[in-house]
Amino acid sequence: MPMPEGAAEADIVATLDLMTEHDLLEVVEIEEGSGLSHWGWDAYHTELQSQADSLMLVIRSALGQTAERSVLGFIVARCLADEVHINNVAVRPEFRRKGFGYSLLQAVLAWGRKRGATEAVLEVRDGNKAAQELYRSCGFEIIGRRRKYYKDPLEDALLMTVSLKQNP
Repeated sequence: MPMPEGAAEADIVATLDLMTEHDLLEVVEIEEGSGLSHWGWDAYHTELQSQADSLMLVIRSALGQTAERSVLGFIVARCLADEVHINNVAVRPEFRRKGFGYSLLQAVLAWGRKRGATEAVLEVRDGNKAAQELYRSCGFEIIGRRRKYYKDPLEDALLMTVSLKQNP
């Protein structure tokens, strides 16, 4: 699926694609460099194999633009009842602040709306101000705190949510 026009820098051509098993080594590499809660290869692989109502996307550069690696970032979300829970989203450090995270989030929010979800929720490290800024740009607001939610290092999580209800 092509990226929305103007979503990322013009010098990097990228597409949103469904995550496959072939992407998992790069996804785990990005996860490990992003301070996310550890899922690892097995958890992503299990999620790919599950029949659950989940969406796993990667944003991929056109061949040859980023050396040997093609996955710039990824997102994993699940729709439960009327709520989209964003489990993990990360972009390689050298490609942050270029619109890739925004594109991933917007794709998941649109997916949730199509499924009739009324809100999306996520947790973010209290100290991760850049991620909080990204989530705010997508309409998320802080509604709570989960004390000592993250390990390695121990840190609170901020609970953020955005309404997915369509305006009449």
